[in-house]
Amino acid sequence: MIWIGDVLVSRGEGGVYNERMLGGARVWDPYRSKLAALYFTGTGRDITQEMRVLYLGAANGTTVSHVADCAEVVYAVEFAPRPMQDLLEVARRRRNVVPIMADAARPEQYAPLVEAVDLLYQDVAQPEQAAIVLRNCAFLKTGGDLILMLKTRSVDVRKEPGEVFRDTADALEAGGLEITESVWLAPYHQDHAAIICRKIRTGGSA
Repeated sequence: MIWIGDVLVSRGEGGVYNERMLGGARVWDPYRSKLAALYFTGTGRDITQEMRVLYLGAANGTTVSHVADCAEVVYAVEFAPRPMQDLLEVARRRRNVVPIMADAARPEQYAPLVEAVDLLYQDVAQPEQAAIVLRNCAFLKTGGDLILMLKTRSVDVRKEPGEVFRDTADALEAGGLEITESVWLAPYHQDHAAIICRKIRTGGSA
């Protein structure tokens, strides 16, 4: 990733969400992007120009736009119509973004559109976050990486965040993933954790 001093940036056309510019690059705000928060609180995964990324929960494309500045192509999956309009504008300005309006819980809907990817990134506010990402691991190359942004309160508000985290980690490991890093995203995002995994065996189905 690119740092200018202690500021995280990506190099691409600005003006996506009124972000600041610094040294001709776009400032990547950790309060607006959980992926940026990961780079501030942990190590994360370096995104490079030869990488293909499947992004689940693209929303209005704020973080997608930064990922697209770094990667070869981003398959951006979003289900809600209103943020999809903003995502389409991001895709219009960045030809390496492939917007897909579909339910991330049903990867068979977009399987014909997605090639094998090097990085699977999930940021969806649904209870079955582990199950959803494991279904989509069919697109992830063996040896590829997964970044799951775990919204613990979306999974089960009755459980403590730490318990939700442990249950999710167990499910990911049972699904053929090796956890390489995990970090809570406070102070940028409360009750959110990032879990970074590597796919160590084939599995999952789209």
